[in-house]
Amino acid sequence: MELSSRDQLIKGTTTVGIVCKDGIVLVADKRASAGYRIVDKKAEKLHRIADNMAVAMAGLVSDAQLIIKLARSELMLKKIRSDAPEITVKEGANLIANILYSNIRKPSMIPGIVGFLLGGKDSTGYYLYDLGIDGSISMHDDYVSDGSGSDLVIGVLEATYKRGLPLTEGINLAVKAISAAIARDMPTGNGIDIITISDKGVSEVMNKPVETKIII
Repeated sequence: MELSSRDQLIKGTTTVGIVCKDGIVLVADKRASAGYRIVDKKAEKLHRIADNMAVAMAGLVSDAQLIIKLARSELMLKKIRSDAPEITVKEGANLIANILYSNIRKPSMIPGIVGFLLGGKDSTGYYLYDLGIDGSISMHDDYVSDGSGSDLVIGVLEATYKRGLPLTEGINLAVKAISAAIARDMPTGNGIDIITISDKGVSEVMNKPVETKIII
C-alpha cells in the first residue's frame, strides 16, 4: 500500500472481528481514501504479525505499516529471548497498545492516527482485541468493528450474531456485515479480505476485488 506523502492520511475503511467457537474471523475492505478521493483500490489491511496472531488496520497508512513491522520484530525477539513455547495474545495486544500510546503522544505535524483489531489464539483460547488510537485495550468476546463503516457493520452483527457459531458461519456473517458497509459507506469498497485464526494458524480465506468498471 505505497502512497505518496500527500495521500498518507487514509481515513476511510471498515474492519470487522468476529469470535467463533473454533476461531477468530478478521475482515476488511480493500479501498483506501483521502477525504473524498479514492487513492488505492487494492489496499491490504489484514496482516499476520505472528504464527498465532493477525491484525486489521484502520487509519494513517504510514504509521500502520511501521507499527506492524515493529510488532512482528518485537514478538519474534520476545519469543527468542524468553525461549517460551508461545507468545500469548495478551502480550501481543499490550505490545501494540504501548506503541500506539507512545506514537500518538509524540509532537508531530501529522498526528499518528491508527487503530487495530487484533485476533489470536494461544494455549488458553481465542481472543479478539480492539486497540484504540490512544493505546487503549478492549477485549471482546463476540465481535467488534472499526472504521468509517463500523456503524453499518454493528447493525448487522447486533441482529444476526449468535455466540458459539462455527467458523464457517462466522465467515458468512462477516461477508454480510462488510457488504452492508460497502453498499452504504463511500470510503469502504473495492473488495473484501478475510483471514481466520484457528488451530491451523493464520489463514487467508478470501482476497476478492470488486470490479466497478462499466463495459459497453
